[in-house]
Amino acid sequence: MITCYIRYVVDPEKLVEFEHYGKLWIPLVEKFGGSHHGYFLPSEGANNVALALFTFPSFAEYEVYRNKSFQDVACKEAFEYARTTKCIVSYERSFFRPVFQ
Repeated sequence: MITCYIRYVVDPEKLVEFEHYGKLWIPLVEKFGGSHHGYFLPSEGANNVALALFTFPSFAEYEVYRNKSFQDVACKEAFEYARTTKCIVSYERSFFRPVFQ
């Protein structure tokens, strides 16, 4: 199991647009076999940092999702929405594996 953690720097004046972007991606990740754990928008503290977390059974399955997302019409539309609204300033992606008792 691999969890993708994405830390976004967002335009604080475009949180509505970023929230819409997140709502576009949740079903898309799930469409390709992932489990989305949600987008997390600023509340207290920094007003320009947002997070997303989603899990795939393996890194190989995540890679399949990534490759398919570049060909999928709905994914392309979501990428284009972020580009045209400029709600995302930058992002960084990291991967984690869980530790259970």
